[in-house]
Amino acid sequence: MSKKMIGIGLLLATAFMLIMVGCSKTTTVVLDNSVPVTTTVSFSKDIQPILTKNCAISGCHSGTVAPNLSSATAYAALTTGNFVNTSSPASSEVYLWLTGKRAIAMPAGAPNNPSNINGLMLAWIQQGAKNN
Repeated sequence: MSKKMIGIGLLLATAFMLIMVGCSKTTTVVLDNSVPVTTTVSFSKDIQPILTKNCAISGCHSGTVAPNLSSATAYAALTTGNFVNTSSPASSEVYLWLTGKRAIAMPAGAPNNPSNINGLMLAWIQQGAKNN
């Protein structure tokens, strides 16, 4: 082999190594698998039952971890605790947590988006986050 071919080989190997070292994950893309909701969403009939079943459980949002999503306190906890933003519903803290854009998608340890909670929550906030 000639010195020229060895030089080209070393140059290619060095370029390959630099490219591989430069490859890294910088962004996590979270897919929202919620089904859009086009009907009126009731907090008491649609949202609270899902929160009670999936979130307000022992060791989670039943008084241990904020917000308290127990049926007696959930509405007030969400609306007065800065978890809901009716001006920008998709930026609401509760929605960001549910969809995994803040950390692990909630409810933790449950199938992602049980009972379409993501779509229902977003629609409820878009509809004014009413206590209905």
